Formats: sequence, structure tokens, C-alpha cells
Amino acid sequence: AHLATYVDINRALWAAVERQELTPNQVQARRFADLVAAAGLEADATVLAEQFVIGMGRFGDLYDGAGPILATLATTATLALVTNGLGAVQRARIERLGLEPFFSAIVISGEVDTAKPGTKIFDLAFEALGWPPKETVLMVGDSLTSDIAGGAGYGIATCWYNPGGGSAHPDAPIDHEIRSLDQLPRLATTGVATAS
Repeated sequence: AHLATYVDINRALWAAVERQELTPNQVQARRFADLVAAAGLEADATVLAEQFVIGMGRFGDLYDGAGPILATLATTATLALVTNGLGAVQRARIERLGLEPFFSAIVISGEVDTAKPGTKIFDLAFEALGWPPKETVLMVGDSLTSDIAGGAGYGIATCWYNPGGGSAHPDAPIDHEIRSLDQLPRLATTGVATAS
């Protein structure tokens, strides 16, 4: 009954993260406090938030074919995982899905108090990778507002993963677009290293 209210609150708070008005950790604290207030619930927002984080770490899967693609790319490119989200949730997912071995750097916005599309999170990833030349890096992501805008704002090439075939604004800074992850290794072998 309150799911739609939660979705609206959560979406608005994460949009504020992308505008750099809030941190991911502030989202964790606020979304359930706002839900309890908006829905008039008699519940402890802190307990709801803690239980939600535990549950979120147990769910979420890779896109179809992502595991083998990462295994292939990791043999030919240096990979970084740069993600907006809460540290506890993302670390649990990374561990559960066995992703850590594929990446030379993992930067989670909730652990560093900065988020995409801001440039600071990209600075942290580049530092962890030893400052590769920007022209050798490709930002791959499914979000136009955080991944693609962030990569373009940082001055690196972008690749929009668009499996649903959605349309983007004509001015969106998309350098490459793929509908299937199977297309990514071919794109990466054109001399562009991959960061995602």
C-alpha cells in the first residue's frame, strides 16, 4: 500500500544525490523517515532502514551474460567498478555475485561520500587505477543521468548500455550505445579500456 510513496521518495532522494545535494548515506537515513512521516506509519524509521539495507544486499542480479563478459574483459582491460549506492548493500552484492576479482578498483559512493555524475568519484577511481590517460578509458553504464553524464563531464568516452532500446535526449553525451553486453568486448578491443 505504501510502495508507490516509497518509490517516489526514493527516486527524489537519489535525484538529489545526482545533483550533489545529498550523499547516499543521507538517503539511507531519510527515505524511511520521510516514508513514515508521509504515510503516517507507527514504525521506527531507523530499524526499517537497517533491515532494508540487509535485504537489498541479498537481492539484485547481474544483467544476462555479464559474468562471462566481465571475465573476458578482465583479461584484456583494466576494469573499475564505480557505483552509486550504499556501501553495505553494494559490498554484499559484489561478494554474493563474485565480482571483486574482475576489478582493479571498486569505488562505492556511499563509502566515499561523493557520487556520479560528480567528478570527485571519478578522481578516486582514476587515482586507484594509477591515473590512466583519459583517452584510454570508457565509462559504461545504464544511467544517462549518472553514468553517461558523469563520464562525459569527466572528459572520458561513454557507452550507454541500453538493453530496452529506449530513446535518449538528442544532446545526451553518448559516444557509443550497445543493446547487448556481447557488443562490449568488441568495443573495448578498439583501443579503449573499460571502466564501469
